Amino acid sequence: MTLASFIKKKPYLAWYVSHPERLSASAVVEAILNNGDWTDVQRLFKILGLKETARIFRGQIRASRQNYHPKITNYFTLYFNRYAR
Repeated sequence: MTLASFIKKKPYLAWYVSHPERLSASAVVEAILNNGDWTDVQRLFKILGLKETARIFRGQIRASRQNYHPKITNYFTLYFNRYAR
């Protein structure tokens, strides 16, 4: 399964765009971590890999503007620091 096919099957994760399958990997990671459940997150890890997802996430939270909820940022910062070194 590709990232595009995964997000296409779950358009409610990226409800704000008309063609979710055209989103970049970065946008899909943000949509899944913000709006998905744990099963969606685990599927993301299987598709992209834990380290690649962590790399994208860390790059996003370093930016001056990011769209993660504060609790999501805190949780996944701790999670990736522990499991994706």
